[in-house]
Amino acid sequence: MSNFQQPFFQNLRAVRKSANLTQADMAQELSLTRSAYAYYELGQVQPSLNTLVKICGILGVSSDSLLGLG
Repeated sequence: MSNFQQPFFQNLRAVRKSANLTQADMAQELSLTRSAYAYYELGQVQPSLNTLVKICGILGVSSDSLLGLG
């Protein structure tokens, strides 16, 4: 696992929880199954750029903050 990936999945989970959203909520917004979305939070799969942009929109955060860049 790269150093780039680790902050992302940790930040993703923390931001989702602080937004009071479940994995099922996120999956529904992204048109994914809950288990497919869970792979992002487990660091097993990285989202595409399009999906990352959608995640940021849903959570109201920048990609930099999710990626641990700022």
